[in-house]
Amino acid sequence: MPKRYWLFKSEPGAWSWEQQLAAGAKGTFWSGVRNHLAKQNLKAMRKGDQGFFYHSNEGKDIVGIVEIIREHYPDPTAEAGESWVAVDVKAVKSLARPVTLAAVKAEPCLSGMSLITSARLSVQPVTQKEWEIVCGMGK
Repeated sequence: MPKRYWLFKSEPGAWSWEQQLAAGAKGTFWSGVRNHLAKQNLKAMRKGDQGFFYHSNEGKDIVGIVEIIREHYPDPTAEAGESWVAVDVKAVKSLARPVTLAAVKAEPCLSGMSLITSARLSVQPVTQKEWEIVCGMGK
């Protein structure tokens, strides 16, 4: 199965890129997702898929790349009887230059990116073309 790409949103005050980097190779779980579409995205992730780490609310920029190191499992922060899921991710690298939301919006080739069209979704799919463009912008 080909590698897929994603975008994970986190408020820096709750979980920052610096904290993700500090978690090292063992990574950490990505939990607390309480939206059914985002849950489906988590369930579609496979080990080895990669994602952008996006600082939401503060900064509003893509700052790094993470890798899925464990596929979905029951979210340890869910209440009893809830069916939410989590995945484990590790930091791969920081972008040399963070890619701001304004820069994404200004790039015509990214006009259909979920970051723009589904702004409130916390875990989003990213196409291979979008991935390549954003990676190029972050170099």
